[in-house]
Amino acid sequence: MRSCISLWIVVALVVPVLLSLRSPRGETQTTLSFSDSSSSFSVNLANSFPFNQRIRDGSNLQYDFYRDTCPQAETIVRSALTRIYFDHRDVAPALLRLFFHDCFIQGCDASLLLDENNGDRNRSVEKQAVPNQTLRGFDKIDLIKSEVEQACPGVVSCADIIALAARDSVLLAGGPFYPVLTGRRDSHQSFYEEATDQIPRPDDNVTRTLHLFNLRGFNARETVSLLGGHNIGKIGCDFIQQRLYNFQGTGQADPSIPLDFLGQMRQNCPDSRNMSSSSSTLSSSVSSGAAFDTHYYQSLLRGRGLLFADQQLMAAEKTARLVSAYASDDGSTFRMDFARVMLKMSNLDVLTGQQGQVRLNCSLPVTS
Repeated sequence: MRSCISLWIVVALVVPVLLSLRSPRGETQTTLSFSDSSSSFSVNLANSFPFNQRIRDGSNLQYDFYRDTCPQAETIVRSALTRIYFDHRDVAPALLRLFFHDCFIQGCDASLLLDENNGDRNRSVEKQAVPNQTLRGFDKIDLIKSEVEQACPGVVSCADIIALAARDSVLLAGGPFYPVLTGRRDSHQSFYEEATDQIPRPDDNVTRTLHLFNLRGFNARETVSLLGGHNIGKIGCDFIQQRLYNFQGTGQADPSIPLDFLGQMRQNCPDSRNMSSSSSTLSSSVSSGAAFDTHYYQSLLRGRGLLFADQQLMAAEKTARLVSAYASDDGSTFRMDFARVMLKMSNLDVLTGQQGQVRLNCSLPVTS
């Protein structure tokens, strides 16, 4: 009976996502309906950007891909991450962010982990791009990879390890379970320029945020759901300095920030221009939350989003309605949507079959 229930959970989550992945991007319209005891509404969404011909849609991935070659792979990843988590609770948001930054640029191919580009140490790599310079968790992925390699040398890709570790991180942080298909291969090259230009920025407006996500096949609802991952972890003061002290070059704070909230943020993040280099705020941060719930959306409704890009979700009617919908129930709508879109994200532009390679060391490509 329990196995039947598990099977239905997998089917319920996987099938809608796989069907959405097969749909031409930028050509479909989706009507979203929400209702609760107090209100109901529908939103008509149209993807307005052209289909990206590069997309590898993940249709060649499998559930339990390593069942014959390394059946203990997922257990090793889960066990190793659980040990790490209970010593370092901040590993969950760190690996979730690592996963997102990897998948968003040329797909979930572990290109973010490389220390050299296609065997050339003189070429810049994604790690060096400004949006990635504050990422953490590389050492944790290396640790998990080493344990997997001891059991099954040269079998399990770094891309699969990131995807599995991100899912297990969400679960450990109190988020929803979602199945992760496996069989990804690792890229032999890194994409510095793309990471520099295409990773969403903390000061992006809502139009640019929706555009960047839409180019990768995510509609407004999926985008707002994914950004809900900001409900755990910490945000570095360097990400909000401009908003607090020199918004858009005015020398003033963002006028949309409530004064009491502005005071709280400034107390946590003093003006770096008035600080010595030894007391730089680059290592300082503000908590964005410790629970995987809807407080992120509730904060946006009150104008208390930490990042300008987050608060911008209230600047457009369609995204503001989605924020309101996620904030209005017990969190079940957000959790289900987040699980589905994380599964979709994990299948984005993957390398499979004979594409790419399986690295022995996640930071170095395999050379012949």
